[in-house]
Amino acid sequence: MVITYEYPLGERIRTLLRLEDLFEKVLHFSLADGAYEHHTALLALFEILDVASRADLKVDLVQELERQRQILLAFRDNPQISEEALSGALYEIEQASSALLAMAGRIGQYLRESEWLMAIRSRTAIPGGVCEFDLPSYHFWLNRDISRRRQDIEGWLAPMLPIRDGLTIVLRLLRESGRPENQTAKRGSYQVMMAGRSAQLVRVRLARDVSAVPEISANKYAFNIRFVAPDVVSRARQSEHDIPFELTFCSL
Repeated sequence: MVITYEYPLGERIRTLLRLEDLFEKVLHFSLADGAYEHHTALLALFEILDVASRADLKVDLVQELERQRQILLAFRDNPQISEEALSGALYEIEQASSALLAMAGRIGQYLRESEWLMAIRSRTAIPGGVCEFDLPSYHFWLNRDISRRRQDIEGWLAPMLPIRDGLTIVLRLLRESGRPENQTAKRGSYQVMMAGRSAQLVRVRLARDVSAVPEISANKYAFNIRFVAPDVVSRARQSEHDIPFELTFCSL
């Protein structure tokens, strides 16, 4: 069993990773039955609204999907490539691109136009701001039938699912682009010179029983990892032991 740590080397991938995490949270908590879980799903939905508000997010995804489509088309008639798998990948990309292009207006604008949802959103910024005496109508909603609450959340989320589908494809292709290498951090420290190497995402995998957490930093010249003890009480200290790990540089 291993733990995977991912480090984006650019703002665009950082945004996609954040959105991936938030979509997973909404979907996970919306499938639960409790009011607290549905409240958490709604909070994650508001965070998606904030992160996805970048005007160029949809354009970025469409352009990257088209670039990947052109790359895949070059493999047509290659006897070493499964025609069925290639056709499936192309179809998936084309469907995701079409859904993104069909999205009209600003991402999540329909949520911003709901005074009720925006009242809840503004109160969530206040500690304890969504107590029943602050928002009695929200308290009423949290006490409605489970299926009705879930249906509402799914309805609020559905128009933004093309964003989720598009970023899922892009991140999957990005993760699959790298070649894992076994490395060792001597006394908890590892450095490699980039030497012109281009990467958008770094993946570090550690055995679950290794008591160390990677602190990663990078620039165009060098990539550094400092493995520290996962001490949640005092200041983290660099490991004094050699740490074996798997390192993958990913780039589209």
